Amino acid sequence: MRLRQIMASAAVAVCATGGAAFAEVTVSQSNSPELGMAEQMASLMGAEHATVGAVGQDRMAALATGPRIAKPEKTEKAAKPAHTDEPAQPVLIRYEETFLATQPVPKGDQQWQCLQNALYFEARGESLKGQFAVAEVILNRVDSREYPNSVCGVVRQGGGGGCQFSYVCDGNSDVMRDRQAADKAGRIAAIMLNGAPRGLTAGATHFHTRAVNPRWAHRFPRTAAIGAHLFYRQPGA
Repeated sequence: MRLRQIMASAAVAVCATGGAAFAEVTVSQSNSPELGMAEQMASLMGAEHATVGAVGQDRMAALATGPRIAKPEKTEKAAKPAHTDEPAQPVLIRYEETFLATQPVPKGDQQWQCLQNALYFEARGESLKGQFAVAEVILNRVDSREYPNSVCGVVRQGGGGGCQFSYVCDGNSDVMRDRQAADKAGRIAAIMLNGAPRGLTAGATHFHTRAVNPRWAHRFPRTAAIGAHLFYRQPGA
């Protein structure tokens, strides 16, 4: 059966090339009942052999093995979009004004605004390291189970008859009038919220100015002293 299929396919192929092979084939047109079956078979087989002989070897191999299915070409994986759900890569910080100036114009959501406000009102008179350190304290609290799990929740938290961050309840207007200081605080807030390393305060959760001496400062281990601020880590936080 397979041979018959090959022969038929070969015949079609020869017809497609112009039919030259059939010019050399003669088939008896006699209807005489005296023509033997053997002669008819010989004539038929002769025609088939002639047809197959007219087909090239490459074509015959292709007919025998069937059509070749082309494999799709390999293509490079599409690049991931710039904005994905994957965590942002940490920013390498240089505590320099020139580094800060190269960062994008600060903008963000409510959490960014809360961090910007806290840096502006709590630390705008500090050095860059001092402002980054205050940002570390706020974010360390966000990560701790002892405190609210959002920036806004942390900076607005009350307790002890007052506010955790004095600017929240000092009665003054929370309007950032110094545009340059507000821009700096916004850039620092954006950098820290984008996953910058916190390498200044060794996990500090508290700070105070050198002008005061709160009771808790005697119980918490001090982790850093930067500018006018001293930093501490609450045990277990």
